[in-house]
Amino acid sequence: MAISREQFLALYPRLYHMAQAGSWPSIKRRGLLSTSALLDLFEVNGTARKAIESQHRPNCVEITHATHGRVTIRDQKPMSEKALLKCLVGTTPRQWYELLNRRVFFWVTENRVLTLLSARAYKNHEHDVLTIDARAMLERYAARLTLSPINSGSTVYNPQPRGLDLFKPLTAFPFEERQKYGERAVAELSVEHSVPDLKSFVIQVERRRGAEIRRVLYRAR
Repeated sequence: MAISREQFLALYPRLYHMAQAGSWPSIKRRGLLSTSALLDLFEVNGTARKAIESQHRPNCVEITHATHGRVTIRDQKPMSEKALLKCLVGTTPRQWYELLNRRVFFWVTENRVLTLLSARAYKNHEHDVLTIDARAMLERYAARLTLSPINSGSTVYNPQPRGLDLFKPLTAFPFEERQKYGERAVAELSVEHSVPDLKSFVIQVERRRGAEIRRVLYRAR
């Protein structure tokens, strides 16, 4: 049995996105763009684009444009190609990286955000954490969003099998068989390409370091 919109909202009334510190002004202006959408906007092509979009990114990458300025594309530290090769089903690492880079991702619980904020690679750095009204997002993007039962961008700690069919719309997500996991039934929500009007759904933006809230950058009225 799939999950209905109301079932999803009962479990996950808020969505969360963790961005590089300082990203909020750009997100507020442009919306949330996938890596591929950013590369299109900043006119990054050829070998430079391949290195960002089609290969593993062990570190953050800064891109610049004469008109659009500069943005930082996040690293993929929780994923290693060696581990990825062991858990991919019916696809290649390049196809997987490109699949992820065409999407923007949201955590469905604050606990998952806190886990990532506390990870060794990120706990000593500040991040902009966005809290989003899930109902408003679903009303606008239900036809374009998909759910994943696992952290698709991580291969640490017993990486789970994954393939091109991992991401499923609400109408096809195997919710009945995953209800036993409680709030962990769903790991991620993603939207293809971009959410250009994300500011309309944002409830609050915090600058965080680990679990500590350093300051509130924005709060919806």
